[in-house]
Amino acid sequence: MNRLPEDVSRELERVVRRWRELSADHALAASGMVRELVEDLAATTAGQPVPELGPIVLIDQLRVLVWDAASAGVVDLADRLADLRRSLP
Repeated sequence: MNRLPEDVSRELERVVRRWRELSADHALAASGMVRELVEDLAATTAGQPVPELGPIVLIDQLRVLVWDAASAGVVDLADRLADLRRSLP
């Protein structure tokens, strides 16, 4: 896969942009929600946990796992990203 589906790409960029706007306190508070999606996508695609590297790296881990999930054909990916974005403070 050379490109993400348009809807997935759009939602991923929205999540990333929103994450970058968060204060450190808000990012730390919201990291559990992001981590949950990262772990779920990792279980679906790689079958193994993702190392806990903190909130600064977490959004990059999400980007990688979204690509893996899209390549694996996860169908509700854009919706899950939109739900995550709406949940961020």
